[in-house]
Amino acid sequence: MKYYRDTRRGIFSVWVVLVAFIVCSCASDPVIGYRDDIEPVLQQKCLECHLPPEGEGYASTGLSLRSYDALMDGTMFGMVIIPGDSRRSVLNKLVEHRAGALKGMPPGSVKALTDEEIELFRLWVDQGAVFN
Repeated sequence: MKYYRDTRRGIFSVWVVLVAFIVCSCASDPVIGYRDDIEPVLQQKCLECHLPPEGEGYASTGLSLRSYDALMDGTMFGMVIIPGDSRRSVLNKLVEHRAGALKGMPPGSVKALTDEEIELFRLWVDQGAVFN
């Protein structure tokens, strides 16, 4: 009889772990890719100002958005992305309009990022800001 109870407990434990694994895997964030998700937003809403040599944003900060490598190089003031940490990344602070005295990006309302685009940037940086 003891063997039967131990077996039932073991099966129940495996079942609980399996259900927990399935629930956790279903709730995970989608993988955000630079090429498919981030680059199109940068090209549409940011590149005009951050294109060397004459873009206003490039001239004032040195931030080129011409390529992934240029973005990761940052500005003349330092890095704008801390891979894995969107709360401290300057890029996220700017696009989320939480950069204090610095104006949010992009300036004005014509090319303002949507909430979905802002979330893409947050997820991408939190996922490591990799080139994928």
